Amino acid sequence: MKVLKQLQEKWKVGALQFWLIMVTFALGGSLSGRLCSKILNLVFLEKNWAFWLIYPLFLTILWPFSVIFVSFFTGQYRFFRGYLGRVSGKLFGGGKETKAPQHIAIFASGAGTNARKIIDYFEGSAQIKVSLIVTNVPTAGVLAIAKEKGIPTLLINKTEFDTTGYVESLQNADIHFIVLAGFLWKVPEVLVRAFPKAIINIHPALLPKYGGKGLYGAKVHEAVIAAKETESGITIHWVNEHYDEGAIIFQANCAVELSDTPDTLANKIHALEHAHFAPTIEKLLR
Repeated sequence: MKVLKQLQEKWKVGALQFWLIMVTFALGGSLSGRLCSKILNLVFLEKNWAFWLIYPLFLTILWPFSVIFVSFFTGQYRFFRGYLGRVSGKLFGGGKETKAPQHIAIFASGAGTNARKIIDYFEGSAQIKVSLIVTNVPTAGVLAIAKEKGIPTLLINKTEFDTTGYVESLQNADIHFIVLAGFLWKVPEVLVRAFPKAIINIHPALLPKYGGKGLYGAKVHEAVIAAKETESGITIHWVNEHYDEGAIIFQANCAVELSDTPDTLANKIHALEHAHFAPTIEKLLR
């Protein structure tokens, strides 16, 4: 059971998907064995040495096709497409794995300025790809960006998000890493558990100050100025099941002048976000 648990963690899949994958392996192996025997029985009148010499070679050729065929029926085609790609990379890439791109999902609730910067930054990258835009707002500007860039979208509702975290949808989209870029809902525990150390957020202040429920966007800048702080900045941090309490990954600061307003301070913060968010994601993934 320990080995199975380790495989599940390595593949970053939930319990249901893990067992569907295992069933696919079993049925695919059985199918390839039956096909191999039937085809070779048409060629060989008896199971002599030549039969047993060719059998494992032919079985090896048939196995990936059989597994892919079965995966259509178990709903695991995306997983096996990536899995077989990695295996073939190891076999035919001189011992080096041909690394498939890491797929990012960006969660955003608003205009998507940070999302656009991240998408632009990774365009053309063979290693990192923004593959899904997730939003909780049907009119969010980030949806227009996704349409412009040809990126699939997922519109979520609060009830299902809190209960399932849309984990299965994310796994079916082959998502490896989640970026919260102006996403206003608290991430449920079910999603945090499904993507351990694979969800990050950016907050427009120097945490642990000015974080927590209700402190986002202009409200943060208003609080910073009202407290007569002399500096503010951004914090990129890991996400846990509490607002703005995950371990800090990166911070950058800027001065708060006496003449600053929430709008002028927001402009300074946006400049820091646009300069540092995407490069930090790249460092984490590479």
